[in-house]
Amino acid sequence: MIAAMKIALIQYNPRIGDFAGNIVRITGWMEKAKAAGCQLAILPELAISGYPPQDLLERPAFLDDQDCAFAQLMETTHGIAVICGLATRNPGPMGKPLHNSAVLFADGEVLFTTHKQLLPTYDVFDEARYFEPGSGNGTFYYKGLHLGLTICEDIWNDKSIFPHPLYATDPVASMLAQADSPVDVLINLAASPFNLGKGAIRQKIFANLCQRHHLPLIYANQVGGQDSLIFDGNSIALDANGTIVARSARFAEDLVVIDTDTWQGEIHEAPAHTEQETAEVCEALVLGTRDYVTKCGFSKAVIGLSGGVDSALTAAIAARALGPENVLGVALPSPYSSPESLEDAEQVARNLGIGFSVLPITDLFKAYLATLAPVFAGAKPDVTEQNIQARIRGNLLMAIANKQGRLLLSTGNKSENAVGYCTLYGDMSGGLAVISDVPKQLVYALCRHLNRDREIIPFRTIDKPPSAELAPDQRDEDDLPPYPVLDAILAAYLEEHRSIGEIVEMGFAQTMVEDVIRRIRVNEYKRKQAPLGLKVTTKAFGQGRRYPTAEGYREGVLP
Repeated sequence: MIAAMKIALIQYNPRIGDFAGNIVRITGWMEKAKAAGCQLAILPELAISGYPPQDLLERPAFLDDQDCAFAQLMETTHGIAVICGLATRNPGPMGKPLHNSAVLFADGEVLFTTHKQLLPTYDVFDEARYFEPGSGNGTFYYKGLHLGLTICEDIWNDKSIFPHPLYATDPVASMLAQADSPVDVLINLAASPFNLGKGAIRQKIFANLCQRHHLPLIYANQVGGQDSLIFDGNSIALDANGTIVARSARFAEDLVVIDTDTWQGEIHEAPAHTEQETAEVCEALVLGTRDYVTKCGFSKAVIGLSGGVDSALTAAIAARALGPENVLGVALPSPYSSPESLEDAEQVARNLGIGFSVLPITDLFKAYLATLAPVFAGAKPDVTEQNIQARIRGNLLMAIANKQGRLLLSTGNKSENAVGYCTLYGDMSGGLAVISDVPKQLVYALCRHLNRDREIIPFRTIDKPPSAELAPDQRDEDDLPPYPVLDAILAAYLEEHRSIGEIVEMGFAQTMVEDVIRRIRVNEYKRKQAPLGLKVTTKAFGQGRRYPTAEGYREGVLP
């Protein structure tokens, strides 16, 4: 018989290293948990510092300040027990100096500590850089409830779901085998970032875990944006059959209560939308933009509005994230900009209620050409002149950002960034690349999603052929494959790691596939200098993709 207890499942939005602010936020949630009659509250992985603190963990002062913050939390939190994530010192004679730990405390006393065993080093994760893996039994009795504590990756090594598991050990199975009596509930503290499709994978892993071990599970996940990562929260509790009995909101701080007497809780999940994945990406980008801008100390943003879908979508996300009164859109028409594009830029600004300015660049462009004429003598116009226009725009936008204390949001999408269809120090200028991990086809889907109730992105903007408008009658498809084709090749190569031959077998022309992959390779240097971008797919151009810039690998050159 499981002891009757009310447990608060808390997902909150930390700011990394803001120990004073984090403790204030956690304490506020503790008061709400006590007011709801809870005897135990569960917080996410590394809740005191926020996740991931990265090389801040190598600074002794950072760890000392974290310990002081934790001590303050223990002193001020009474009448309720708390399980939270914490970086703790490794007392052993060898190994990394820290553990990634889960700590249970009550009334100013630490009752139990256990350490994360599986330390991910793939994609955006690099935990083995800082932490020593834990070992031993993660179970503990608290007020008649036998708890089994794990941390994030520790429950992600299910052989029945992953036929080639990453780790030799299964911490959950080992913990249950070592327990001196049956465990009543599994608890997992997590900082699991969002990407498309991950929610379904999590739910499958959790349900299978519950059914395999005949145990309920409580999963507490971090929420909020942290640099390129977006944490969706979506904390849940499942019964022993793998049925969800409680769920927190997605992309927002939240608290839900689970009653172990009935094993029932609250469902705070928003109703499913017919375009669920598109809606999730939209919410993720709004949260990621808001948190990056504000956590970096800004409150206002500026965006170059071209009249195209990418800048319109970026402006719409920014307006939702920061409030339309804090967003300025700037149109910078060149000699090749169509009147319709300027009209569309103004219309999207009007629809969103953001500020709008027009700065024509034709005279500046002419001045550049006149200055460069002696050096360019005898050379025909080419992409150089196109890049000059983009770089003039980048300079003007950065000037506005500097003068008005705004963050410049760049507007390039993943499809363009992948093949280098962008200008270094031009349209790539900025402090945050909002949609740099959003393929072009998803850009269109997001625009349609935003227009589901009323026109926000002008329909003409969505329907017209995409163009950089840097040369007469220019169209993207003059230089690139059609975006549906390009996006399919990019997904196969970047996210699925398929070979050229495998992609050709999917029905694409070999010359096209080879050219796309060549472009990806030769434009690595641009992406290394691009602003940080928000991650929403399984493989983004950022810290999770580590390819050399100077390299000579060419697939299939050996017989």
